[in-house]
Amino acid sequence: MSDLFKVIAKYQYSAEAQIIKGRLESEGIPVFLSDNLTIDTDPLVSNAIGGVKLKVYAEDAMKAQHILENIQKYSISDEGKAIACINCNSKRVIMVSTITDFKSFFSFLIGFLSGTLPFYAKDKYKCETCNTLFNIQKTN
Repeated sequence: MSDLFKVIAKYQYSAEAQIIKGRLESEGIPVFLSDNLTIDTDPLVSNAIGGVKLKVYAEDAMKAQHILENIQKYSISDEGKAIACINCNSKRVIMVSTITDFKSFFSFLIGFLSGTLPFYAKDKYKCETCNTLFNIQKTN
């Protein structure tokens, strides 16, 4: 039974997985998600359980992987342009979580429980080429 399905991707949130699921299904590939309801109920457990697993039938795995490889995985601006690294100008930039260790998680939790967290979060980006972590300045 375990040979029937193959996990082709994992996502931190089910919204990401739903988007990719829709793309694969538009190509005629049946897609199954696991752990999405658990993460929708409590998003903080995503890393603990390994995220939302995107599964396809084993015979569709190669075709699905090919489609995934052709999807742009790097961050783009609100205008639809690729975000460039401020250090090396690479376009291999991804959005990352600012809660990366126990200390930052504990601070987040205390702030959340006491109601002192701001209602917005700044986006942090990381360059996969030079590992620079930076913010994007939004202009209005």
